[in-house]
Amino acid sequence: MPPSSLAHFRGLSPFARVQPLLAVAALSLFLAGCGKGNAPAPGAGAAPPPPQVGVVTVTPGDVGLVTELPGRLEASRVAQVRARAAGILQKRLFREGSDVKAGQPLFTIDSAPYAAAAASARAGQARAEANLAQATALAERYKPLVEANAISKQEYANAVAAQKQAAADVAVGKANVQTANINLGYASVTAPISGRIGRSLVTEGALVGQGDATQLAVIQQINPMYVNFTQSASDVMKLRSAMASGQFKRASGDEAASVRILLEDGTEYEQPGKLLFSDLTVDAATGQITLRAEVPNKGGQLLPGLYVRVRLEQAQATNAITLPQQAVTRTAQGDTVMVVGSDGKVTPRPIKIGSAKGTQWVVLEGLKAGEQVMVDGFQKLQMMPPGTPVKAVPWQPAGASPAGAASAPAAGASTPASAAVPAASAVAK
Repeated sequence: MPPSSLAHFRGLSPFARVQPLLAVAALSLFLAGCGKGNAPAPGAGAAPPPPQVGVVTVTPGDVGLVTELPGRLEASRVAQVRARAAGILQKRLFREGSDVKAGQPLFTIDSAPYAAAAASARAGQARAEANLAQATALAERYKPLVEANAISKQEYANAVAAQKQAAADVAVGKANVQTANINLGYASVTAPISGRIGRSLVTEGALVGQGDATQLAVIQQINPMYVNFTQSASDVMKLRSAMASGQFKRASGDEAASVRILLEDGTEYEQPGKLLFSDLTVDAATGQITLRAEVPNKGGQLLPGLYVRVRLEQAQATNAITLPQQAVTRTAQGDTVMVVGSDGKVTPRPIKIGSAKGTQWVVLEGLKAGEQVMVDGFQKLQMMPPGTPVKAVPWQPAGASPAGAASAPAAGASTPASAAVPAASAVAK
């Protein structure tokens, strides 16, 4: 210490001389205490508990193979209302967009010319009947005379021929009357089928039926409705081969397969339909087979031309397994899942996927009953060395509330940042 500093130190009071030494001692004790607090606790170097992963247990059973295909709705019956008689359209007798019955009058066409033609035909028939009566009477008078040789046989033959000609004229007259009545009936246009009629394509005062049968309106029967959809020919052949080998079985026995309709907004139509037929030929341009189903439409919710999705259960897979889609890894090399063994180790397993059923895959091969397939926890394995054992727990779907969710965190879980705040505050104090 320099002489000047030493003199200054000697000039201090005893309390002032001791104060720096007390500060140094207090700082040493504080640092020693902090060093003890940061010392590793006994057993801190032990291995952490195995990470938890969600698994599902494999349970085979009969699973319906549902195929979803695009389709379009079509009215079960469609009839074009046309004018079969030429004339001026006088009146429309229906409300556009309403339901009509078969035979219900829809339009009236000017019938005066057809009524006159029918009257003329009836008059011609009456004249033919009169000629027939006269010819018949003459033939009957000649018959005993020719037997008595009072007249020649030629005269009698002429009388009989005249009678037959008159009878033919009567038949022609009757046909003319029937034709005239038919044409007169065409002046009143009626509904050919029952259904819902659209807008009127002509108005009163228009000349219709001149040269061709003018289209007046369209009637569609929308209860039931048809839905036409297509399926790949290769898929149909694979399905038939699987049924023949016994891998699959028919979904509905001898009954028609059931179908479900998905509307454009994704909602499912409440009433199921039934498959009517599948086409016998394959479209050479697309390689598709056309199928048709019938769907009830009592409330008129379905409309012709509407685009829909069709869910068709054509077969059932025996001893098949369903897995959540997030459990399956699909690549160009194939489909795999992660299986948790009895020792807790996870190993990949190749499988064979059939089709989708909702949010699940139908697994046909590669798994056995009782095995545990990993569904979630894949990110935990990426942070662990290969071969690390895991703890399998039952998987809970998203939105489910597993038991004990509100309990204390599991062992090995990280402490939230908010829980460390009181400890830091105590050290600060």
